[in-house]
Amino acid sequence: MKEIVVISGKGGTGKTSIVASFAALAGKAILADCDVDAADLHLVLNPVIERREDFSGGKKASIIEENCIGCDRCIEECRFDAISYPDSGKADTPRVNHIFCEGCGVCFRVCPADAISFEPAVNGEWYVSSTMYGPMVHARLGMAEGNSGKLVSQIRQEARSIAEKENLDYIIVDGSPGVGCPVISSITGADLVLVITEPTLSGRHDLLRVAELTSFFRIPTIVCVNKWDLNADITGQIEQEAREHNVRPAGRVRYDTSVTGAQIAGTSIIAFADGDVSRDIRNLWNSVVTTLDGGAA
Repeated sequence: MKEIVVISGKGGTGKTSIVASFAALAGKAILADCDVDAADLHLVLNPVIERREDFSGGKKASIIEENCIGCDRCIEECRFDAISYPDSGKADTPRVNHIFCEGCGVCFRVCPADAISFEPAVNGEWYVSSTMYGPMVHARLGMAEGNSGKLVSQIRQEARSIAEKENLDYIIVDGSPGVGCPVISSITGADLVLVITEPTLSGRHDLLRVAELTSFFRIPTIVCVNKWDLNADITGQIEQEAREHNVRPAGRVRYDTSVTGAQIAGTSIIAFADGDVSRDIRNLWNSVVTTLDGGAA
């Protein structure tokens, strides 16, 4: 069983479209959408949810009104201004704004009257679903909720458990963009990282940032330039700089309006059209498999 994580330096480079096509090509595989802050793989693969679980990324405080003695210690000690009296004034007990509450627990510790509960909060849901290409684990993080890195770890753990149980060949992860905590949670311990970038100056810069991250974690990394033919010169520069940072070019995918057509139809590019762009993605998948098997990309 091998785990390939597809990431990008920023959103909108086309990684989800490529992951959906990989799903159509991989055979015995499980998919994991770890871009939990803006999950969209389900829009392409139309999964049928078979199991759903609540996700708790931490705790939140709340006031137990009957115990509150109005000492205001919680208000004084809260660094996030999450506790205050309602507009009606101090005649009422304080209230906790759960959007502002960071779950630090200081109010719970300083309250002399045991008037604050500090319990796990539901921050979102995660799902095990079925698609036409196999099982999929994905999630939905609630509005203004944090700890997405912890949710990513939960999704990857569940995907690996299912892959081991069903003896699947691949775990294909649609990772988060950028280089922050969700990305680190997406790639840690993976067998291979595929970076999708674009032939722009920002794409070139983003690739180098991602290369530094994967190098730090010593994860083999390859790169694909999507829509490469929009600027062949910068594509060449990106591939040259990638080699200098031990990131091997694995393929190029041309610009093609059929990609937009597949998105509108809610399907993968491979299933939508058998044109040049589909052949590009097939070649890219072959490079991924060859690399995972120990060969050159």
